[in-house]
Amino acid sequence: MAPDSLTVLVAFTAGLLSFLSPCVLPLVPSYITFITGMGLDDVSRSRRAALTHAVLFVIGFSFIFVALGAGATAFGQLMLAYRVWIARVGGALMVLMGLWMIGVLNISALQQERRVHLSDKPIGFLGTVLVGIAFGAGWTPCLGPTLGAILLLAANESQLGKGITLLSFYSLGLAVPFLLSALALEHFLGFFQKFKKNLGLVNRIAGVLLILVGVLMFTGWFERLAAILQPLTPAFLVERL
Repeated sequence: MAPDSLTVLVAFTAGLLSFLSPCVLPLVPSYITFITGMGLDDVSRSRRAALTHAVLFVIGFSFIFVALGAGATAFGQLMLAYRVWIARVGGALMVLMGLWMIGVLNISALQQERRVHLSDKPIGFLGTVLVGIAFGAGWTPCLGPTLGAILLLAANESQLGKGITLLSFYSLGLAVPFLLSALALEHFLGFFQKFKKNLGLVNRIAGVLLILVGVLMFTGWFERLAAILQPLTPAFLVERL
C-alpha cells in the first residue's frame, strides 16, 4: 500500500527543490556533457542521445535513493514500538536541518564535502548508470538535508512499499527537470542565467519546508493533516498512489 498523498507531495517537492539547490542546478550542464561525452553544442543537436544518457543517469541515482528509502522503512518497522519517538526525533532533526538551510544554525558536519568525484566516466551506457549511482551514493551537503528529511519520513512509515514509493517520488522530482534539461539544454542555459540569482532563496524555501514538516511530525499533526486532506485528493490520483 502506498503512502498518503501529502507525504508523496512533500517527497516530490523536496526532489524539485533538490534540483534547484545551489549544489545541483549550476552543475547540470557539466553532468549532461560528462555523461554524454559531448560538448554543449553537440548535446543540443543530438537530443535523442542526450535523453538516453539522462534516463540512464536518473535510473542510477534513483536506484540508490529507493534502496535508502527501503532501508529506512525497514529500520522503522524494527522500531515499531518506538514509532512515536522516531517521529519526534525525526521531526526535531528536520527542524535543525531546516534552520541550518536558512542560515540560523551553523552545523559543521553538514558543511563537509561529500561529493563523489569521477575524473573519467566509465565507457558506454553502463558507465552512465554508474555515474548516476555515484551521484546518489555521495552528493553534496546541499542534497543531504532534503534527502535526509524524506528518509526520516520513510522511517516513520509502517510498510516497506510506502518507503519505496516516497523515495521514488523524491527521485521523480529530481529527475523530471533533469530530463527536460537534457532534452532542451539551450533553454536550460537561458533559464539558469535568469534564475541563478534566486538559488539562495531556494535553499531558504527548502529550509522552511523542512521546519514546517518537522514541527508537524514532532507534534503528531502530520498524520492528522494527511487524514484531513485525504478525502480532498482526486480519486484518479488516489488510485495511482
